[in-house]
Amino acid sequence: MKILVTGGAGFIGSHTVVELDKAGFKPVIIDNLYNSNKDVLEGIKQITGKDFPFYEFDCNDTEKVRTVFEKEKFDGVIHFAAYKAVGESVEKPLNYYENNVISLLVLMRVMKEFNVTNFVFSSSCTVYGQPDELPVTENTPRKPAASPYGNTKAIAEDIIRDHVYSKPGIKALSLRYFNPIGAHESALIGELPNGVPSNLVPYITQTAAGLRKSLTVFGSDYNTVDGTCVRDFIHVVDLAKAHVKALELLDAQSSTDFYDVFNVGTGEGYTVLQLINTFEEVNGVKLNYTIGPRRDGDVEKIYAQSDKVNNVMKWYAEKTMADALRDAWKWQLKITTQQ
Repeated sequence: MKILVTGGAGFIGSHTVVELDKAGFKPVIIDNLYNSNKDVLEGIKQITGKDFPFYEFDCNDTEKVRTVFEKEKFDGVIHFAAYKAVGESVEKPLNYYENNVISLLVLMRVMKEFNVTNFVFSSSCTVYGQPDELPVTENTPRKPAASPYGNTKAIAEDIIRDHVYSKPGIKALSLRYFNPIGAHESALIGELPNGVPSNLVPYITQTAAGLRKSLTVFGSDYNTVDGTCVRDFIHVVDLAKAHVKALELLDAQSSTDFYDVFNVGTGEGYTVLQLINTFEEVNGVKLNYTIGPRRDGDVEKIYAQSDKVNNVMKWYAEKTMADALRDAWKWQLKITTQQ
C-alpha cells in the first residue's frame, strides 16, 4: 500500500515514515518545512536505506495536492501537517484555524475525487480540555478546548466524522495523542523545531546542551503532587507504530463508513518536575530551570486510559519515559556537535 504522509518531515511524521517502511508500506511525503528541516530526509534515508518521494509544498494548495494524488495513486493518507503550539495558537488563532482546518478540507476533497478511502488523522488529547475524571477514555466528553490549537483538532474530528457518514464516505481513525517525546534510537532523526522550541523536551535538551540559558517551568501551584502539570509522555517510536496498526485496522474494514477514535498514550501520568528529574538521572546532567507563572491554554493534568487501543488495535507502549529522555539527549548531542 502506498501511503501519503503529510508533515512527513516533522517529528512524529518522520518516525512514522520509518515504521511504515519497516512494515512494508510505501510512504510518500508532503511537507512545507514550516517547522521541520530537509536534513530529516537524509536521516530517514540512513535508517531505511531508501529515498522516498518528497514534495515540498503546503497542503492548503489544492492544485498541488491534486497533482501528487494523480501521480502517486495512494491507498491511504496519514495527516500530520498542522501548526501545533498551544501558546502560539492563543496569540495567533486565525493562523491556526486557517492552516489546520483548510488543509484537512483540501485533503478530504481530493481523496474523494481520487477514491482514496483510508485516512488516519493526527488528533490530540487537547480535545478533552481539563477532564473531570482521570484517566480519560474515548468516551470521556470533549470539553471546550483550552486553546485554539485544541479547538482545531476537535473541529477536524467533527469534519472527518461527518464526511465518513456521507455517501460515498471514507474509512477513518482519529488518534488522540498524548505527549510524544524522544527520538529514534539511532539518533538519526528526532525532534528538530525551528527557532525556540514550543515543546518541553527539546527545550530541556537545548538547555542542557547550553544552547538556552534556562528552562521555565510554567506554574507550580497546580493541584498535583509537586504543583506542576501532569502529562502522559509517550515515546515517539511507539506512537509511530500506532499509525501502522491504524492503517492495518482500516484495511480490514469492508465498509466505507467506518470511523473510530483512539487514545494513544501510556496510561501513566507524570509531572513536569518528575520528567526533569528523570532526565537528570538517566543522562547524568544537571538542568538549569526556574519556576514561572502559569501559561495560557495549559491543562492541569491529563493522562490516557489505554484499554481500547490495546484491545482493538493490539498496540502497546513498549518504551519508558526514561528511554525517551535518553534517546532525546542522544539526539541533541548529535545535532549539537554538527552545528
